[in-house]
Amino acid sequence: MTAALEDLRIVDFSRVLAGPFATMVLADLGATVTKVERPGTGDETRAWGPPYDETGQATYFQAANRNKDSVVLDLRSDEGRAEARRLVSGADVVVENFRPGVMDRLGLGYDAVRAGSPGVVYCSLTGFGAGPGAALPGYDLLIQAVGGLMSITGEPEGEPQKAGVALVDVLSGLFAAVGVLTALRHRARTGEGQRVEVDLLSSLLAALANQGSAYAAAGHVAGRMGNAHPSIAPYEPLPTAEGELVLAVGNTRQFRSLAAVLGRPELADDPRFADNDLRVSHRDELRSLLVDALAGRPAAAWIRELEDAGVPAGRVNDIAGAFALAESLGLAPIVEVPRADGTSVRSVRNPIRLSATPATYRSAPPELGGAGAPVC
Repeated sequence: MTAALEDLRIVDFSRVLAGPFATMVLADLGATVTKVERPGTGDETRAWGPPYDETGQATYFQAANRNKDSVVLDLRSDEGRAEARRLVSGADVVVENFRPGVMDRLGLGYDAVRAGSPGVVYCSLTGFGAGPGAALPGYDLLIQAVGGLMSITGEPEGEPQKAGVALVDVLSGLFAAVGVLTALRHRARTGEGQRVEVDLLSSLLAALANQGSAYAAAGHVAGRMGNAHPSIAPYEPLPTAEGELVLAVGNTRQFRSLAAVLGRPELADDPRFADNDLRVSHRDELRSLLVDALAGRPAAAWIRELEDAGVPAGRVNDIAGAFALAESLGLAPIVEVPRADGTSVRSVRNPIRLSATPATYRSAPPELGGAGAPVC
């Protein structure tokens, strides 16, 4: 089976999550990725546990490093830098997430690599760009804080909250992968390589979506609203006789159906709730009425009826429940990825489904230096 990116060779100097996640996405689609790691410890996430799998490998490392080879190079040594220059010579893509200026000092910056490989696509990921913020450390938690995400996450009277995963790293990795593919498309037309730069702060600001647009276009500074939505109601979890029910009512037709299922059809004709703007304006009154209506039955019973009526509703699953749901829907969320010893590791499926060139799962995350290349 042909893989879409099977003729692509990537040298990956990045570590932790954003860069490795980007290169794993490209590796799943067929690219050959050589991961360059430091002697002794390798990528920091090799030691970020628990949890570990049955072989002792950190599951954090596994989240972003399948379908790659690993080589160990000491970039502080002449021999290590020489081997790195050999690796990048003729590479299609180079990815790095050192602080700005580090790769230049090592003789591996964009200008140096481009001199030997004019068509190279060179992707740099930073925390705050290459300008005045170049020296600032780009940790996901820090970006979530200074980038505004924590200010809109959590209960109104509670403390700011981070997302439950390193969401900024993941988003930045996806933006980086898009940038690399775009640059490769340009190279296919013109033969010209280019530099791709993605910073975590700008990635988060772009991903603030409606909240960012509210500030940019209207000067509106959002705050924490718990699980409520700033522009839609009802759009939140609500208590029932047993368990919580999540409602995501996006239009008035759905609201009328909700009112009918709840046995409260008069809510649909209440002038306070006639359209979404009014429901948002009267969200507290609406929530109180809905909580009262839902109190008579457990969430599971309501969900069945609401789904039949075309009202978006569901339960709050834990991680196991989320995977079980995907499995029940035929999405096959977990794949078996082979190890060199004939065993396999279970991994989360790449969500991109391609009819002609699907993602492949060729090799489990590598052992340190597992590519068989020299250790320098």
